Amino acid sequence: MATNTARLDRIEEKIDKLSEAMVAMARAEEKLAGLKEDHDRAFERLNRFSQKLDEIENVVNDNARTVQTINKLFWIAIGTAAAAVAANIWM
Repeated sequence: MATNTARLDRIEEKIDKLSEAMVAMARAEEKLAGLKEDHDRAFERLNRFSQKLDEIENVVNDNARTVQTINKLFWIAIGTAAAAVAANIWM
Protein backbone atom coordinates (compact mmCIF):
# COMPACT_ATOMS: atom_id res chain seq x y z
CA MET A 1 0.00 0.00 0.00
CA ALA A 2 2.72 2.45 0.93
CA THR A 3 4.47 1.99 -2.39
CA ASN A 4 1.22 2.57 -4.28
CA THR A 5 0.54 5.75 -2.30
CA ALA A 6 4.07 7.03 -2.89
CA ARG A 7 3.77 6.17 -6.55
CA LEU A 8 0.44 7.99 -6.84
CA ASP A 9 1.94 11.00 -5.05
CA ARG A 10 4.81 11.11 -7.57
CA ILE A 11 2.34 10.82 -10.44
CA GLU A 12 0.27 13.67 -8.97
CA GLU A 13 3.38 15.82 -8.65
CA LYS A 14 4.29 15.14 -12.26
CA ILE A 15 0.77 15.95 -13.41
CA ASP A 16 0.88 19.20 -11.41
CA LYS A 17 4.20 20.12 -13.01
CA LEU A 18 2.81 19.31 -16.45
CA SER A 19 -0.26 21.46 -15.84
CA GLU A 20 1.96 24.34 -14.66
CA ALA A 21 4.08 23.94 -17.78
CA MET A 22 0.95 23.97 -19.96
CA VAL A 23 -0.24 27.18 -18.29
CA ALA A 24 3.18 28.77 -18.77
CA MET A 25 3.17 27.76 -22.45
CA ALA A 26 -0.31 29.21 -22.92
CA ARG A 27 0.82 32.50 -21.38
CA ALA A 28 3.89 32.54 -23.60
CA GLU A 29 1.71 31.93 -26.66
CA GLU A 30 -0.56 34.82 -25.66
CA LYS A 31 2.46 37.10 -25.29
CA LEU A 32 3.78 36.00 -28.69
CA ALA A 33 0.40 36.63 -30.28
CA GLY A 34 0.34 40.11 -28.72
CA LEU A 35 3.85 40.84 -29.93
CA LYS A 36 2.97 39.69 -33.44
CA GLU A 37 -0.08 41.94 -33.44
CA ASP A 38 2.03 44.90 -32.28
CA HIS A 39 4.63 44.10 -34.94
CA ASP A 40 1.97 43.98 -37.66
CA ARG A 41 0.53 47.33 -36.56
CA ALA A 42 3.97 48.93 -36.51
CA PHE A 43 4.71 47.51 -39.97
CA GLU A 44 1.46 48.97 -41.34
CA ARG A 45 2.28 52.36 -39.81
CA LEU A 46 5.72 52.29 -41.43
CA ASN A 47 4.13 51.46 -44.77
CA ARG A 48 1.75 54.41 -44.44
CA PHE A 49 4.64 56.72 -43.51
CA SER A 50 6.58 55.45 -46.51
CA GLN A 51 3.65 56.22 -48.81
CA LYS A 52 3.28 59.70 -47.32
CA LEU A 53 7.00 60.29 -47.73
CA ASP A 54 6.75 59.30 -51.40
CA GLU A 55 3.87 61.75 -51.88
CA ILE A 56 5.83 64.53 -50.14
CA GLU A 57 8.84 63.78 -52.34
CA ASN A 58 6.67 64.20 -55.45
CA VAL A 59 5.31 67.53 -54.18
CA VAL A 60 8.81 68.74 -53.37
CA ASN A 61 10.03 67.82 -56.85
CA ASP A 62 7.10 69.70 -58.42
CA ASN A 63 7.82 72.73 -56.23
CA ALA A 64 11.51 72.61 -57.16
CA ARG A 65 10.63 72.74 -60.86
CA THR A 66 8.25 75.64 -60.25
CA VAL A 67 10.90 77.57 -58.30
CA GLN A 68 13.46 76.94 -61.05
CA THR A 69 11.04 78.31 -63.65
CA ILE A 70 10.26 81.39 -61.54
CA ASN A 71 13.99 81.92 -60.96
CA LYS A 72 14.70 81.80 -64.70
CA LEU A 73 11.83 84.20 -65.47
CA PHE A 74 13.08 86.58 -62.76
CA TRP A 75 16.59 86.69 -64.24
CA ILE A 76 15.19 87.13 -67.74
CA ALA A 77 13.14 90.09 -66.49
CA ILE A 78 16.20 91.57 -64.73
CA GLY A 79 18.31 91.10 -67.87
CA THR A 80 15.64 92.69 -70.04
CA ALA A 81 15.31 95.64 -67.66
CA ALA A 82 19.09 96.10 -67.56
CA ALA A 83 19.25 95.99 -71.36
CA ALA A 84 16.45 98.57 -71.58
CA VAL A 85 18.20 100.89 -69.13
CA ALA A 86 21.52 100.48 -70.94
CA ALA A 87 19.87 101.18 -74.29
CA ASN A 88 18.31 104.38 -72.90
CA ILE A 89 21.58 105.56 -71.37
CA TRP A 90 23.77 105.08 -74.48
CA MET A 91 21.27 106.14 -77.03
